Amino acid sequence: MKRRKVYEFDIIDTEFPGVGVAYHEDGTKVLIKNALPGQKVEAFVNKKTKEYAKARLNKVIKDVDYKIEPKCPIFDLCGGCSHQFVPYEMQLKYKKEQVLKLFKEAEIENFEFLGIEGSPEIFGYRNKMEFTFGDMEKGGELTLGMHAYGKSFAIITADICKIVDSDFTLILKTVLDYFRKQGLPHYRIMSHEGYLRNLVIRKATNTGQILINLVTTSQIDFDMSEITEILSCLEYKGELKGIIHTINDSLSDVVQADSIKILYGQDYIIEDILGLKFKISPFSFFQTNSKGAEKLYSIVREFMGDAKSKIVFDLYCGTGTIGQISAYNAKKVIGIELIEEAAKAANENARLNGIDNCEFIAGDVAKVIKNIKEKPDIVILDPPRPGVHPDALKYVAKFDPEEIIYVSCNPKTLVEDLKILMHEGYKVEKVKVMDMFPHTAHVECVTLMSKVEK
Repeated sequence: MKRRKVYEFDIIDTEFPGVGVAYHEDGTKVLIKNALPGQKVEAFVNKKTKEYAKARLNKVIKDVDYKIEPKCPIFDLCGGCSHQFVPYEMQLKYKKEQVLKLFKEAEIENFEFLGIEGSPEIFGYRNKMEFTFGDMEKGGELTLGMHAYGKSFAIITADICKIVDSDFTLILKTVLDYFRKQGLPHYRIMSHEGYLRNLVIRKATNTGQILINLVTTSQIDFDMSEITEILSCLEYKGELKGIIHTINDSLSDVVQADSIKILYGQDYIIEDILGLKFKISPFSFFQTNSKGAEKLYSIVREFMGDAKSKIVFDLYCGTGTIGQISAYNAKKVIGIELIEEAAKAANENARLNGIDNCEFIAGDVAKVIKNIKEKPDIVILDPPRPGVHPDALKYVAKFDPEEIIYVSCNPKTLVEDLKILMHEGYKVEKVKVMDMFPHTAHVECVTLMSKVEK
């Protein structure tokens, strides 16, 4: 099998994150994104190593009988959702199998697998979306939405997105219509020129509070008062709490803030999770599925058991959701978070909820953890997608906690980190999968580890 050639493949298996597995006649393992077991496909081989090859799906020659019609009319063009054509129960089945396969390949065995829990809502579940200004064709009409599937720079307007509610689409359509009339250029990542970059919308599912963030460069001095007035007068199902204007002159395609100006109201919203209130600021991390988060955190609480006499470390704590939800059942919770704004919000949230046995510290986990005097009984890890820094893992093991609860949005890095912790004297007791991201390849996984008696 050669690169840059088209071949036919029979898909026989699936692997995380949502790729179909086939084998060429020469024995090469081939990974094909969005291909399903049982399909016969035509695919273009664009990568080949000694261990495997990757191929881009061209067309389906023979399809499976369980596929359904996607709810979203632009599903085939949008790069957001990947599996809307698969019934939700089948999505859960594949995700469960993919996670178990990773554990098997990592030779992690003899644990209690508690299955996979589905999202309470499978459409309209997202509480945050980052939409991008751009065009579908170079020099074409201004668009606002998601990166188009299979195209590096094309942006497809997502004004009928099905994983958000109607307030998101109302705001998107209003902003797009307004800026099309203004004739302002969108930012081009290659030339680093242009003005309009992103529209970021947050809407708290349980409280209905809305925050709108217009993100631009500083290359044009534009008066935002008219669009602010228009947005503030719309009829929302929820409640508009704030509109902000973020200046982002970063060269990379990432939403960050060089400066923030409040155009209307306030620069945060409040969400209610399991009876606790959480202040969510523009750039603080918060789970994008509020109803799913309640289930996820309930799993963590279940794994903790009775911890009223125990000290808990909540590492990579974000705005302190897990720590505060765990606090009522712990003697003390110490959280560490890299982003200073998020750690500050976590402490504010604790005061807001009247919780006095939580402390949240800003800094790099691998560094801050060296200076903490208390010894934890339980360590909760909830790192970003790349997993836990190896130095931080060593210090976690040195603290010698009785139990470690690892919450992961990337099962691939999870199993690698678990192997390190197993080498340091821990064993995997329980694993439960939680689907926070219906119609995508992503999933959360909660693992309980205990110290092995020597």
